[in-house]
Amino acid sequence: MSEHPDILAELTARVAELEAERARTLRLAQTDSLTGLVNRGAFTAALAERLEAARADGEALALFVIDLDRFKHLNDTLGHHAGDLLLAEMGARLRAAAGPGELAARLGGDEFALIAPAADVPKRAHELVSALSQPHSIYGRAVAPGASVGVAVFPTDAADLADLQRFADQALYRVKTRGGRRWSAFDAELRAENERRRTLEAELRRAIPAGEIEPWFQPVVDAAGGRIVGVEVLARWRHPEQGLLAPGAFVPVAEELGLIGRIDEAVFEAACRHAAPWVADGLIEHVSCNVSPRDLMDPAFSRKLIRRLGETDLPATALSVEITETFLLQDLALSRRHIERLAAKGVTIALDDFGTGYSNLRALMHLPIQTVKLDRSLINDVASDARVSRLVGSMLHAARALGVSIVAEGVEDPAQAIFLRAAGCDRMQGYLFARPMPADEMDAQLRAENAGGAEIRPPALPRRARG
Repeated sequence: MSEHPDILAELTARVAELEAERARTLRLAQTDSLTGLVNRGAFTAALAERLEAARADGEALALFVIDLDRFKHLNDTLGHHAGDLLLAEMGARLRAAAGPGELAARLGGDEFALIAPAADVPKRAHELVSALSQPHSIYGRAVAPGASVGVAVFPTDAADLADLQRFADQALYRVKTRGGRRWSAFDAELRAENERRRTLEAELRRAIPAGEIEPWFQPVVDAAGGRIVGVEVLARWRHPEQGLLAPGAFVPVAEELGLIGRIDEAVFEAACRHAAPWVADGLIEHVSCNVSPRDLMDPAFSRKLIRRLGETDLPATALSVEITETFLLQDLALSRRHIERLAAKGVTIALDDFGTGYSNLRALMHLPIQTVKLDRSLINDVASDARVSRLVGSMLHAARALGVSIVAEGVEDPAQAIFLRAAGCDRMQGYLFARPMPADEMDAQLRAENAGGAEIRPPALPRRARG
């Protein structure tokens, strides 16, 4: 009998030890190891609990979201260890700045957050910006990246967790676009913008199956003779109330919502339907379509495109797919698979925005890329700035040496066209020749040109450049 109390004590001690271990494991699972603050998961759970308590008590709660300014620059110049040291310091400052009842967290990367009473939001936000912007010494160097803060308040700004987080993020984004090192609240301006986006989202989801987003076409002309040899496909939204909308008005929202793929498919199919007779009748040689980076990151993209193309009457040899240099840099192996698969079917690959980034000549040497498109930012000054002229001339020379054809986009005045043609550019497009137009107008212009009545004539070369 005397052994039972010892066994009971041992069991009690073991249970206490297991409970302590469980609590320690739970705490570690909820804590950011670098800063010691709670992590995103624990913070989101705590925010939900505090919102419920605030709703029950009729109280207001403020969510501050924080992003360090120029943190990437610090990482790039001093290294990731220096970045970790700064993040640890910012975490310590935020923990010290948190008042009673407030909860600070590191959400990931250089993002932090704070839950606080909504008593004096401007004063609290200013204190956070000031505390996180003070200089700190790393490797003997004083660094002060600064901080941007966005804030939204429950329940005046948002009635639930998802909207509160989204609205605070929107306020933060506005600060970042204005240079950082300050704070912003979610206000009437952002609310109106948010409502516009919600309306746009609903209308966009309706517009795609309704066929309101349609292909427009901009001619690509032969530099020597001015004859239209191809068209580039551009999306336009024929909105029932707002009229014709350019891509900038809806593509960014479509990309955020994951709808850009559906738009690309609808526009591609309609463009092929319109353009196939032009190719069959010998009015044009090719149709160029832009591909979004998100689509290109899909390992099955090229197979899907080939399948969709096969369901149309457009020959593969008449299709030109435009990809950007940035995609080549993001995933060269995936780029190669897509490019080689499409090229094997006869599809032409064009490197768009050439000259804006790394001008990847290595890709031109080792990948079956047949065309480069000079970006309009280079074309703007090509006839007026000697340095730009030399740069473009050298790029044209390099492309010709590799057997790649060259298209200049954004040509808007005769001086640009004269220079480009004299320098060896093969094809051009831009407002000097024609603006984008709907399919019926494009069809009329192509057939009029074919009948000999509407050729787009290029500006004449000066005598010294002839021959």
